[in-house]
Amino acid sequence: MKSQTTVSMSLEATSLKATPENLMVQDTLRWLERAVIGLNLCPFAKSVYVKGQVHCTVSAAVTLEALRDDLLQALKDLVALDASVRDTTLLVVQNLLQDFYDYNDFLNVADDCLLALDLEGQIQIASFHPHYQFAGTDENDITNFTNRSPYPTLHLIREASMDRAVAAFPEAQAIFEVNMATLNQLGLEGWKALELGPTLPQNEPDEKKTS
Repeated sequence: MKSQTTVSMSLEATSLKATPENLMVQDTLRWLERAVIGLNLCPFAKSVYVKGQVHCTVSAAVTLEALRDDLLQALKDLVALDASVRDTTLLVVQNLLQDFYDYNDFLNVADDCLLALDLEGQIQIASFHPHYQFAGTDENDITNFTNRSPYPTLHLIREASMDRAVAAFPEAQAIFEVNMATLNQLGLEGWKALELGPTLPQNEPDEKKTS
C-alpha cells in the first residue's frame, strides 16, 4: 500500500485544509521561511523557494520498510523532473524516527537508497530533526538548531544545483561559522519566538517493525 502523501503548495494554501499532511507541510514551510530563509541559514534556499522549485511530500509510513520505499519513490520522482520544475525535495516523516538516534541510523538506509538507484554523485541527502544534536554538544546547545526542523525530514538535494550555488557564493565554506554566530546571537528565547514547533503531536510507534 502506498504510504506517501504528496503535498506541494504555498504556505497560504496549506492552511485551507487542515488535514494532518497539510499541517505538516505548513509547519515545514513555516520553518523553511522563518528559519532557513529568514535567518539565512542556507543562502541558496530562497532562490529555489521563490521559483516554486521546492517540493514537500509527507510519508505516512508506519514501518521502516515502507519509509524506505517512500524515499526511493521520492528520489525517482525528483530525478524524473527537470530542476527547473523540481530542484529539491523535502520528505517529511509523519509516524517514524521520532528518536534522533533511530533517525540517525536510518540515514544509512538513505545512503543505500542512493546506491540502489545509482544516484551517488547526483543527489545528496541532508538531515533535519526536531532533536538534532551535533556530536560533542549539549542537547540544548543553540548551535544544534541549525538542523532542527518541526518533524523528522530528509532533504533531497541535486549535486549539480549545489555546485552552481557554491560557485555563485564564493564564501560557502564560511556558512557553518556564520550560522553558529547567528544562532548564538539569537539565543533559545529568540528561536522560540519564531514559533517553529510542530502543530501535530509527535507519535511514538513501534519502529522495530519492518513489514
